[in-house]
Amino acid sequence: MPTPPPGTRAHDPGSSIPVLFDTPAVRERDPRPGLSGLSPEELLAWFAAHGQPAYRARQLADHVWSARAASFEELHTLPAAIRAELAEAFRIDTLGESLVREADGGLTEKALHRLDDGRTIESVLMRYPARGPRRERATLCISSQAGCAVGCPFCATGELGFWRDLETSEIVDQARFWRRHLAENGHRVTNVVFMGMGEPFLNLDRVLAAASLLSDPRAFGLGARHITISTSGVIPGIEAMTALRPQYTLAISLHTARPALRDLLVPLNRRYPVDDVVAAATDYADVTGRRVTYEMVMIAGINDTPVDARAAAELLRGRLAHVNLIPMNPVAHTPWQPSSPERIEAFAATLRAVGIHTTVRRNRGIDIGAACGQLAAELAGTPPPDAVARRRNLLVDRSAAALRDAGGGVAG
Repeated sequence: MPTPPPGTRAHDPGSSIPVLFDTPAVRERDPRPGLSGLSPEELLAWFAAHGQPAYRARQLADHVWSARAASFEELHTLPAAIRAELAEAFRIDTLGESLVREADGGLTEKALHRLDDGRTIESVLMRYPARGPRRERATLCISSQAGCAVGCPFCATGELGFWRDLETSEIVDQARFWRRHLAENGHRVTNVVFMGMGEPFLNLDRVLAAASLLSDPRAFGLGARHITISTSGVIPGIEAMTALRPQYTLAISLHTARPALRDLLVPLNRRYPVDDVVAAATDYADVTGRRVTYEMVMIAGINDTPVDARAAAELLRGRLAHVNLIPMNPVAHTPWQPSSPERIEAFAATLRAVGIHTTVRRNRGIDIGAACGQLAAELAGTPPPDAVARRRNLLVDRSAAALRDAGGGVAG
């Protein structure tokens, strides 16, 4: 499924919730590719074509993947002439200025990165201190697109619309940014999840290339089992990844098992119905032996009812699955609120009763807008009040209709 052009959706535009922001690019893009997007083989080939020995490629790779060097001038192990040629052909980093905010006593940090054309993307670092036998973890959530074409109405990125796909190097450089940031205090990235801005499988080739570089011991060097790739249900992407038989974790943004309601919450459901998505994910689990994660953002009175819990239990029963229940991060221009802890625990109990492994997640970084797209939307400015009112009213009407069609639930 090709990525839609800027300003469009991945589903029928006539049925979508309107975007609130339409920010144009502010400058032309830099034609030089980012160094981190090159495979080790491509790097070796470049040095060979320039009459340089293979060890020069290894020297450069060490600088790139250790994230120590911020400019070509700092590559002191390379001759000045080679540094000049590299600077003419490549960018050592594709991320411009980055704004970092902290929350949760420094355990959660969010960065807003500016790209060469002025677009902005987000990444979030969540640290988990060591507890008992569990080692310290640092999970990094990265973006695969600038904006998103799927348009899930509870997601702040959906308010921004779609701008463009990220290059492989722009995806990987988010991980390099945080590696450098953490190294200053003796910490390291232990897990990467593709759950930031964008739908990863609408930028399939570059996402898979980025995951390969992140897991390659000659590059970023993170184990494949420490990488999670999430999708709202792009079946061709799931099938393509299944054919590769990787050891990445596949995560499905499920949110509800009821098709009529999922049409609203995940508009891509109109193209790829939930039953077919779960079937494709089950094939991935069967081929790779990897348990599939199903993510459910819990919205009060919308998808947290006993009817929803029973539907999810029926859909996932007997599958190699783990469910994460996540209270919705309040989004400024959405009329919905997060489910209560009691309602979420009751939902979890229904799933556990049929043998489905279920975890209730807690929100991180609420005060810094850590949920997907919130910081970018905040810095994009304040949309016109009448546009906000129209969007909220439309969501109220659409959710009430979806709940009627789904057979249960109370919109609120």
